[in-house]
Amino acid sequence: MAKVAREMVEKAGVDVDVLLDLLIKNASAELTTFYYYTSLRVNLIGMEGEGIKEIAEAARIEDRNHFEALIPRIYELGGKIPNDLKEFHDISACPPAKLPESTNDAREILKVLVEAERCAVRGYTEICNLTAGKDHRTYDLALSILHEEVEHESWFSEFLGEGPSGHFMRRGETSPHVRKFLHESN
Repeated sequence: MAKVAREMVEKAGVDVDVLLDLLIKNASAELTTFYYYTSLRVNLIGMEGEGIKEIAEAARIEDRNHFEALIPRIYELGGKIPNDLKEFHDISACPPAKLPESTNDAREILKVLVEAERCAVRGYTEICNLTAGKDHRTYDLALSILHEEVEHESWFSEFLGEGPSGHFMRRGETSPHVRKFLHESN
């Protein structure tokens, strides 16, 4: 644990235990969303589904990256994730993004995808509000994830016909905002 990191965040007026709870629950949401999006993506079939599949895959991979980026900060602040995967799943900040009963209905799958992203946007906004001006590292991380979650929501909401967002699908690039927090080997 980086003791000075926790000490400085506490001195800035952040309740680190509350922050850790939010970070752990959002890390759980990212990992479980990565899992559930696998099933959702596989079931995006037919003319409607195939057009959405690539975007669902980009969001799925970025959610995994969000999980990977959150873990070091959780441990730096003295937290840890549960040792049991089912327990970790069950504390998720967002409800499971499970496949709807109508598994071949791309519109119903899109509704699940957009609601998962909206939950994520709310979660990272809460972390940003808690850490703004107080915990620069966590704020930067949460804001970077928030940027990507807003883009995911925009992609899916446009497919649902909720209006234009001004966002475009990124080609060949994943996690442009979160990349700086990842420790990828080449």
